[in-house]
Amino acid sequence: MLHPPDSLLVLVLALVVEAMLGYPDRLYRLAGHPVTWIGQLIAALDRGLNREADPAGRRRAAGVLALALVLGATGLAALALALACGGLGTPGLALCALLAASLPAQRSLHDHVARVAADLERDGLSGGRRAVAMIVGRNPETLDEAAVCRAAIESLAENFSDGIVAPAFWLGAGGLPGGALYKAINTADSMIGHRTPRHEAFGWAAARLDDLVNLPASRLSAGLVVAAAALTPGASARGALAAVRRDARRHRSPNAGWPEAAMAGALGLRLAGPRVYGATRVEDAWMGSGRAEATAGDVVRALALYRRACLLLWGLAAALADAALLA
Repeated sequence: MLHPPDSLLVLVLALVVEAMLGYPDRLYRLAGHPVTWIGQLIAALDRGLNREADPAGRRRAAGVLALALVLGATGLAALALALACGGLGTPGLALCALLAASLPAQRSLHDHVARVAADLERDGLSGGRRAVAMIVGRNPETLDEAAVCRAAIESLAENFSDGIVAPAFWLGAGGLPGGALYKAINTADSMIGHRTPRHEAFGWAAARLDDLVNLPASRLSAGLVVAAAALTPGASARGALAAVRRDARRHRSPNAGWPEAAMAGALGLRLAGPRVYGATRVEDAWMGSGRAEATAGDVVRALALYRRACLLLWGLAAALADAALLA
């Protein structure tokens, strides 16, 4: 098994490899992705254990069991891989980094959000709606151009936290098993952690555990965005920090408000607020006190801020790895 300094070195290598290469399409077509494997298990357990005729208490207990089975299977598989890598010396370290590179999603998040700005400018509102529908769950037909841009920036901010910083945090803290277990929790929440008639009881454990494990990363993400704003022309670190202090805890999510408020304040925008998912209108507080009329240019500005925040994350991981090696 890798020691803590090695886990931090694996984290640094994994972040760099993933940013450069992403997850190759050919590999995805050939073997899928760890998230798809975990998702298939969750879907099977949902079909087998989530019986609509059962009372809410029994469905909640079934959801706890399903989550335990998912975490057990994921943890054992990741632990076996980590032990195998740890016995191979330096080549094992490189192999572990390649495996860990499947956990964060820096490149794909950047590409999906950049596509929203590009399609808006090329194809107008219809193109922007099609592109943003790939990354958000809200009804795209209810979005005007400003709402499309806000949705893209909100997705960038929130997924910077739970799609990049959180897996990096747990990978650094717990090695490959820690990162894989986080990804399993986050995938379970995205699939069954919704307040719908089918999943409100069954997905209760997944949703609550996801809130818990994202607490440290959401705060760290906000800090990275504030720091990145100080390094980004046209962004405001002071505005980002003020928005976090004022608005982050007003968000309906215990975690999403932190990076969203930081991003909003840094760019002089208002994000979140009331929006529509499917046919359901969700009332939420605004993050930031700037303008709500976001543009494709603001999406480009948000991406520049995001890239610097990712670089700061790399630097923080490298500094911690160096400190751990010297300790």
